[in-house]
Amino acid sequence: MEVEAMEHNVMCVLKDPEGTPLGPAMFLPQNAGPPQLQLIVNQLLQNEEKLPYAFYITDQELVVQLGTYLEKNKVSVEKVLTIVYQPQAIFRIRPVSRCSATIAGHTEAVLSVSFSPDGQQLASGSGDTTVRLWDLGTQTPLFTCTGHRNWVLCVAWSPDCRHIVSGSKAGELQCWDPQTGTAFGHPFTGHGHWVNSLALSTEYVLRTGAYDHTGKKYSSSEEMKKVALERYNKMKGNAPERLVSGSDDFSMILWEPMVSRQPKTRMTGHQQIVNDVRFSPDGQWVASASFDKSVKLWNGTTGQFVAAFRGHVGAVYQISWSADSRLLLSGSKDSTLKVYAVDWSPDGEKVASGGKDRMLKLWMG
Repeated sequence: MEVEAMEHNVMCVLKDPEGTPLGPAMFLPQNAGPPQLQLIVNQLLQNEEKLPYAFYITDQELVVQLGTYLEKNKVSVEKVLTIVYQPQAIFRIRPVSRCSATIAGHTEAVLSVSFSPDGQQLASGSGDTTVRLWDLGTQTPLFTCTGHRNWVLCVAWSPDCRHIVSGSKAGELQCWDPQTGTAFGHPFTGHGHWVNSLALSTEYVLRTGAYDHTGKKYSSSEEMKKVALERYNKMKGNAPERLVSGSDDFSMILWEPMVSRQPKTRMTGHQQIVNDVRFSPDGQWVASASFDKSVKLWNGTTGQFVAAFRGHVGAVYQISWSADSRLLLSGSKDSTLKVYAVDWSPDGEKVASGGKDRMLKLWMG
């Protein structure tokens, strides 16, 4: 009877994304699936509030019972099965499906857009060499920031919403005051060649600061800083921050800047220029967009290739993750969506897109 029982069980070890085991290996029934594994992980971690988890075996998400997975992938039950658990966002984002506003103002193509961490403003960069700030409540322009000498290719907010940094094709960076639209000092210069995109593993939590999907208001900047630091430390954990760069050489490089100046790994597979790279908000994945019309998904810790998405029939210019890391949005040159720049708002309710028609569009579910 004991032998028969073992035949219907599989020896498993649960590990976190950094590879730390959650206790010793254990026998699990082959009819156990993600719901049962979630109960086990919450119990072993002694979570007071039950949290959702996703489970992966060799980078493939487990969505069926263990027995079904073993049979489909011809895995022997005599080996110890490693299951990696990853915490998921406790909220879900609805896909956007309708355009709620079209905002005119730029005189050339919109090349980049970025929501402020509190979701109240939108910054856009354009081929007309300007950065524009918009009020999302009234959907009207606030300021036009002038000073760049070439196309504005990227814009980014500070976590406290008090600064905006923009980068141009001329290789310069400029810092702006979003309350007045004026520049802080002279541009930062030094870039000598095109690295098309950079992404930091903690980028999302740094960008949003103390703000999250709950929309909580804070009474002081000190309280905001405390909450922002807590969110950052929780997301970062004990692992070093990772940086990924995308280049004209068709490849990406994964770095751990605080550990070594040498690349951790080179990520190859795109057949043309890599336009955009983005870490998922939870830091577990990297997505890349290329002129080869594809979007590729990579393991955010190891840099290992996971999957390719080939729905576009034109070059893919930009990608953006939803706040819960479950949805990925891409903007392409193809005729279905003439989208050149996209971004999800931090609350997950809106998407902003800009295109060659010089218009900004807001999309909602």
